[in-house]
Amino acid sequence: MGLQRSGKSSIQRVVFGKMPPNDTLYLESTTKIQKEDIARSFIDFQIWDFPGQVDFFDEMAYDAQEIFGTVGALIFVIDAQDDYSEALHRLFTTVTSAYRVNPSITFEVLIHKVDGLSDDYKIDTQRDVQQRMSDALADAQMETMHLSYYLTSIYDNSIYEAFSKIIQKLIRELPTLENLLNVLCSNSGIDKAYLFDTLTKIYIATDSSPVDMQSYELCSDMIDVCIDVECIYGAQGSPNNLSLADTTDQSNTFNGQHTPISLNNNNNNQLDNDSVNIDHGFLDEDYQEPQRSSPDPEASSLIKLDNGDVLYMREVNR
Repeated sequence: MGLQRSGKSSIQRVVFGKMPPNDTLYLESTTKIQKEDIARSFIDFQIWDFPGQVDFFDEMAYDAQEIFGTVGALIFVIDAQDDYSEALHRLFTTVTSAYRVNPSITFEVLIHKVDGLSDDYKIDTQRDVQQRMSDALADAQMETMHLSYYLTSIYDNSIYEAFSKIIQKLIRELPTLENLLNVLCSNSGIDKAYLFDTLTKIYIATDSSPVDMQSYELCSDMIDVCIDVECIYGAQGSPNNLSLADTTDQSNTFNGQHTPISLNNNNNNQLDNDSVNIDHGFLDEDYQEPQRSSPDPEASSLIKLDNGDVLYMREVNR
């Protein structure tokens, strides 16, 4: 939700539709609720894109209970490059009204379009938005409401990082997944592990160590590299083909995740600094058939960077 031209539809198209960010400049304003089902392995939810000019809490026109009664997360988008006074007023009325309908909703605020803004201005903007909302909620005696704030842009990985944290709150199996990744790290010496959905580059879970944006960006870039290589050299019609060109048609049937893992490895005997080994199952020596009827559970990739870091990605399915 959010005001018109705040970037709601652009976010949805870039993150879940793989639209290039520059192409969002030509999107028309949303005039009605747009619904999209996202169902892949651990990710299973529905996105509603609300037009900014409509008041969905108007009891004469809409049933707020029907709209917000089963909502898991309400995401409100604020344009950081515009005067956001009206947006904050709309945010306050939206979250307080939705909270009365469904107190279990998690409220997420995207302070959006921060690309091009200085770091100091970004921090000041986020601090101002948080302070003004805290004061408004305190005046309304609703201090118990919790809002999470994120600085985002569709031109970098910040929007994927924000959605990763938002979606993790909706995954019931998250504690179990985090514990399994902790066990993996402790038994293998890995520095940081992520469980990714490759089509969106959203990480569904990570181990308990703090998230380093640099390691996340490296893993995200590795996914792009592997997809590009597989698009060129992958077997046509292979179930493991991760080509994003067909994500619209395959969105309901692709159930794979990959686990990109970043670690420090100073053993130069393993790989040369410039070596890149893409070791997918359909490139195995024993591979004879031009196509396979089932995915290879051993599909994986290994890349060593010039600084000695090693990235390992392996496909897993629920």
